[in-house]
Amino acid sequence: MPTLLIVHHTPSPNCQAMFEAVLAGATAPEIEDVRVVRRAALSATATDVLEADGYLLGTPANLGYMSGALKHFLDQVYYPCLDATRGRPFGYYVHGGSDVTGALRGIETITTGLGWRRAAEPVTVTGEPDKAATERCWELGATLAAGLTD
Repeated sequence: MPTLLIVHHTPSPNCQAMFEAVLAGATAPEIEDVRVVRRAALSATATDVLEADGYLLGTPANLGYMSGALKHFLDQVYYPCLDATRGRPFGYYVHGGSDVTGALRGIETITTGLGWRRAAEPVTVTGEPDKAATERCWELGATLAAGLTD
């Protein structure tokens, strides 16, 4: 059974709303035979990454960059997973107070180095997530999970 690994840093109610929507999409009843594993960024390991078939990353934009927690996760798994995970699909969402550009650039740079394949457009939200934003998060989760069944 394919596995989708959701790695997230969820320090605020806004990030929590986005995470819950992504999780709801990934675990929608219509998507069968996909195992969804969720890990906080500071507890996710290289073993989690190696055992998964696709990845969904979530982070706030802090001081113009992804959270330190997500950066730490990516630093820890980069070399142990570099060759074994090349070509695997991923997606991500970012929440920021005003600007998420640096976080997007950082995630794209690292995942390009890993050789991961972006399977959906990222969801970015500044300010409080509205209904349209949470629907985009739901779609992101559903797209990544359903893509593993092809």
